[in-house]
Amino acid sequence: MNPVSETTRTVSERLDALSFTRKHLRVLSGSGLGWALDAMDVGLISFIIAALTQHWGLTKGEGGLIASVGFLGMAIGASLGGLLADRIGRRQVFALTLLVYGLATGASALVGGLALLLIFRFLVGLGLGAELPVASTYVSEFAPARIRGRIIVILEAFWAVGWTASAVIGYFVVPASENGWRWAFAIGAVPAVYALVVRLGLPESPRWLASRGRTAEAESVVAEFEASAPLRATAAHAGAVGAETATASRSEELAEPAASVRADAAVVQPVRNRLAAIWAPAYRTRTAAIWAVWFCVNFAYYGAFIWIPSILVDAGFGLVRSFGFTLLITLAQLPGYAVAAWLIEKWGRRLTLSVFLVGSAASAIAFGTAETETAIVAAGMALSFFNLGAWGALYAVTPEIYPTSLRGTGAGWAAGFGRIASIAAPLLVPVMLAAGGAGLTFTVFAVFFLLAAAAAWALVEFRGKSLDEA
Repeated sequence: MNPVSETTRTVSERLDALSFTRKHLRVLSGSGLGWALDAMDVGLISFIIAALTQHWGLTKGEGGLIASVGFLGMAIGASLGGLLADRIGRRQVFALTLLVYGLATGASALVGGLALLLIFRFLVGLGLGAELPVASTYVSEFAPARIRGRIIVILEAFWAVGWTASAVIGYFVVPASENGWRWAFAIGAVPAVYALVVRLGLPESPRWLASRGRTAEAESVVAEFEASAPLRATAAHAGAVGAETATASRSEELAEPAASVRADAAVVQPVRNRLAAIWAPAYRTRTAAIWAVWFCVNFAYYGAFIWIPSILVDAGFGLVRSFGFTLLITLAQLPGYAVAAWLIEKWGRRLTLSVFLVGSAASAIAFGTAETETAIVAAGMALSFFNLGAWGALYAVTPEIYPTSLRGTGAGWAAGFGRIASIAAPLLVPVMLAAGGAGLTFTVFAVFFLLAAAAAWALVEFRGKSLDEA
């Protein structure tokens, strides 16, 4: 038996047997705040595009380019970030990406023209794209198996916090003056400071440390979590459930030791081999399915939410009023995450993801055909509720379907492939709006949501299972 594999199983069993502790809360909240700051940046650009269209006289094509160049950076960043996370560790990449996009966002406040803004938006995308899949991988590797899905959905719920913050800034700051968009960018530079807190305050993933043969460090981190106080009154019961889960996991792992040895051997392989590994026969179907889901959800989500403020302005609601509607629509994201977090451990990953995607499709059609203010806000809130719940489930399932040595690579490349759609969507929305208005545009989004729902059923269900069973 490979000694590294033996250590990995021991670390994994101990992590899965834990109750939810104060250490877990620190990892979740620390990573979640970074996630919220990411969302704030992405959300702000939708308001800034609407403002710059008025202040700079931008065309819709130029506005779409501002969004798309950021997503181009995100596609590259997600792919590189996942590879780096498997090579040098989750925490280092997490902190570095926050620093890169925070500084680039702050610098965007000083630009005087479109060309320089596009350059900084690309750099922002590099950092943001790398951070998101790394953060979900990082948190999932600390979470006990029985509540892992719920924890990742809660992590993803920080996105709603950040997007709501962007809507508040968009409503109160961006339209306040001709330079309001510059102040919005300046606020977005906060992650550059926070990156230092992340780097110094959070531990490295013990699963990753064990897979790299850094046994003493891995066991030290696990020991700290074991010594940390549980946050739930039912800690004894949770520990018993965790022990039962770990025992089942142990028996399955011992029955198939070759899979674990093979996964650990992948650590020392070069990048090309790790990319080939996620398309090996054992992972080919799940990789194709997760790439398809990421592509379709990215196209529909970013196509809709980047353009909603501008679409409302074009509908004659005015800048401040349309931003107010967008703020109301955004508030529905948090309930969507809450329901998804509850259902994901009740129904499982695939059913929860597919139900929320079907709900997103229905909401998209309703929004595209809404005519009254009440109908627009109600349909928009439903779209926020279902779509962001689907995102929570998607981020929960993605890291689970790969072993530790391939987890960052697999999650990063799925996100990177999805970003191709997020690059295309903002550019295609003006074309679709010109061709058939909001009705046609949101019908197309509904079709993409339904395709994603179908692809979700090809994924492997990991509710309650150890990550090492991937």
